[in-house]
Amino acid sequence: MKRYLNYSLLLIILIAVISYGIEIRKHKIFPYEYLRKVHLYLNLDTRGLWSIGVYEGATPFNLSAPENIFNPVLTAKDVDDIDASFVADPFMLLKNRKYFMFFEVMNRETGQGDIGYAESTDGRKWKYRKIIIDEGFHLSYPYVFEWANNYYLIPESTKDSSVRLYKAISFPEKWEYVGNLLTGDHYKDSSIFRHKDKWWMFVCTENYDLNLYYSNHLLTGWMPHPMNPIIKLNKHISRPGGRVFVYNDKLYRLTQDDDPSYGIQVFAFEITKLSEKTYEEKIASETPIVTKTGSGWNAAGMHNVDLHKVGSKWISVVDGRNK
Repeated sequence: MKRYLNYSLLLIILIAVISYGIEIRKHKIFPYEYLRKVHLYLNLDTRGLWSIGVYEGATPFNLSAPENIFNPVLTAKDVDDIDASFVADPFMLLKNRKYFMFFEVMNRETGQGDIGYAESTDGRKWKYRKIIIDEGFHLSYPYVFEWANNYYLIPESTKDSSVRLYKAISFPEKWEYVGNLLTGDHYKDSSIFRHKDKWWMFVCTENYDLNLYYSNHLLTGWMPHPMNPIIKLNKHISRPGGRVFVYNDKLYRLTQDDDPSYGIQVFAFEITKLSEKTYEEKIASETPIVTKTGSGWNAAGMHNVDLHKVGSKWISVVDGRNK
């Protein structure tokens, strides 16, 4: 009888604890805020502390840190309008001889990414400005581009199950949400480009399938490629790692290597066939475009490259993690 009472008491306590836990999460009562902050602290740094640097090279395939640049050029300490844990996923535009860089800023308070921007007059020394896009869900990978004298930005918005398009109403600070290009899946690192009068876009899914979509118009009509997934279940080469670029009249996509750990290095693949019915590619080089260095700000990994031809050389904003 005594043992039965002990089991009954334990069951009652267990039910009470579970019920109170549900109420904590549902109504955000004590000690919800303390538990949330502990959870954020334990999880924010699980993929390392990311920061942003600049690499240069005579070609896209011999990038390195220039001697006159002290990397990283931008860190979480430069962010002064929110409490930032790290900065990552840089993309850049050059306008009126001025450089503009857009990137993920991990908000330590909310535990989600916002989109910030910085400016530079020479591409070497950068000044952080402000957060420009803050939604109620995580944002990263702000793929910014120009089209028809307008500026657009597509951030990763996995939690919203969408590929969202933003348009600058006053570049570079004010952006408006235009609409969704795709909906219904947890799309990662959407990478858009224009080729032969048609729009194309690579997107990765959570299970590391790489899919390709195309459309005659930027805002509407996006169709899945019949060969999807063009790469299946491959953590080494499925997830996009930067802007699609053209070199010597050849088209290349960049992909981050996420095996055996997240964001180790970035490889380039030459796209050899691209149409509404076919897709083929081959690795451009067994040597990665960028990779971890073993020490310093990018000791443990690099996972994003945005290449631009400026004069006679290629300039790229990159990111790296130190652990």
